[in-house]
Amino acid sequence: MEISRVGVIGAGQMGNGIAHVMALAGYDVIMSDISQEALDRAMATIRRNMERQVSRGKITQDQMNAALSRIQTTLNLPDIGAADLVIEAATERESVKQAIFEDLQPHLQPHTILTSNTSSISITRLASRTDRPERFMGFHFMNPVPVMQLVELIRGIATDEETYRTCLGVVERLGKTAASAEDFPGFIVNRILMPMINEAVYTLYEGVGNVRSIDQSMRLGANHPMGPLELADFIGLDTCLAIMNVLHDGLADTKYRPCPLLTKYVEAGWLGRKTKRGFYDYRGEEPVPTR
Repeated sequence: MEISRVGVIGAGQMGNGIAHVMALAGYDVIMSDISQEALDRAMATIRRNMERQVSRGKITQDQMNAALSRIQTTLNLPDIGAADLVIEAATERESVKQAIFEDLQPHLQPHTILTSNTSSISITRLASRTDRPERFMGFHFMNPVPVMQLVELIRGIATDEETYRTCLGVVERLGKTAASAEDFPGFIVNRILMPMINEAVYTLYEGVGNVRSIDQSMRLGANHPMGPLELADFIGLDTCLAIMNVLHDGLADTKYRPCPLLTKYVEAGWLGRKTKRGFYDYRGEEPVPTR
């Protein structure tokens, strides 16, 4: 199946990154959100990130201008129905995602492929609530989307081969690499990454090390580009907690129990970089550990 028009639902960090790479790859993109402010902010972010790519010689000014001209925005979700491929990148809550697909369904073309950028929620379960489980799959980009090379493709139990092959072709056209994952909680990346982050929070919670020593140990001792607590702040502590809950609920193993300290930070509204406070305080010139 030929994909020419891509709909992106959600204009947040992931949604605007997906719109960015799709437009650069030559797809016509329509991005929706419930907030005009979010759409305006997303377009400003896309422009800024593309300008950075131009300054580094990654793309030309003409490529940037052409890509920006391919992106439309809308507050009207039914407008997304004209797309050949829909990528949902809304909040990581299953009820929200289900409501979006339910509202969108009457406006879809018969051939439209539905996908979700979910990082942990069951693709089979999401697909079962739509009219096209065979044309539904997980399309999980890594953050930040324009930089990270991997895309996880997750087949639900009903996903057909044509849908998988079509999505694989899109990933290849983006110049990225696809990893095929089975539909189990957390898929591949977060099944491995989130328990590591959760264990780092337990290490902090139990007083084995402070924020700075834990991050420094993993950067210099394991050659990680970013410490696990710094990475958690970048991802968003609410997202980390949501994924740990999915792992704990879905696999029923106590090793996935979210650390109480992670829960406490989320309860406080200290969600990381996006709220200016998490394991680090970002309100000053330099991030300062909060513990």
